[in-house]
Amino acid sequence: MPDASTAPDAPVLFFDSGVGGLSILKPARALMPNMPVVYAADSAGFPYGTKTEAELTARVPALLGRLVERYNPRIAVIACNTAATITLSHVRAALDIPVVGTVPAIKPAALASKTRVIGVLGTEATVRQPYVDRLAAEHGADCLILRHGSAALVAYAEARLRGEPANPAIPADALAGLLDQPGGDRMDTVVLACTHFPLVQDELAAAAPRPMTFLDGGAGIARRIAFLNGEAPWPAAPPPGRAVFTRVDDWVRELAPALARFGLSEINAL
Repeated sequence: MPDASTAPDAPVLFFDSGVGGLSILKPARALMPNMPVVYAADSAGFPYGTKTEAELTARVPALLGRLVERYNPRIAVIACNTAATITLSHVRAALDIPVVGTVPAIKPAALASKTRVIGVLGTEATVRQPYVDRLAAEHGADCLILRHGSAALVAYAEARLRGEPANPAIPADALAGLLDQPGGDRMDTVVLACTHFPLVQDELAAAAPRPMTFLDGGAGIARRIAFLNGEAPWPAAPPPGRAVFTRVDDWVRELAPALARFGLSEINAL
């Protein structure tokens, strides 16, 4: 655990398959503005949502082990719902630092929903996980919980962040995957169960046929990081953030302006 003897420049490590974890980094930066950051993206393994549980269980703990060895972070954040719901216990067993997982915000959605119909919009891998079943049973037993996985919306979010033109029908199609299910006409709350999706929340809201509440776990993750950090010191001023990719190519280089907006001014290869 971090404590008063922790080096101020020891970073918090954020890990995702792509840029979705920026939606987790943003509220954490707002709460802890001087936090040193290493943002790691497994660009060579992107996307995670179409991979098998076995593939991710073999890949993610090993990658995080390499990242922790190289950057010596104080806390690691799996800023990816797919990776967290599948590999969190394996990663915690492999690392000797606190690990925070990003999981679907079903509990706050159940508290917020008036109609008791909740949509869970994530990747195909996340929405089928037993972890989601447990969250639904524990926190939303009196709710109808609809699920839909959209790989296209993940790619859409990445394209939008790179400044590329993107098909405006994709957010509407993703929502239709929930709305067209039995009971979807009563859905009033949508859990954004992929960290890419808060990056395009405005587009999802614009595509909705009526006002809906969209919820994600970013603010809760920020509070958890602050709690785990305790009295450990931060630097007097925010150091430059570092973005690390398992493969650096044109796809990554096109992200540089967007990464800079999130305080990530260095790009390195793992």
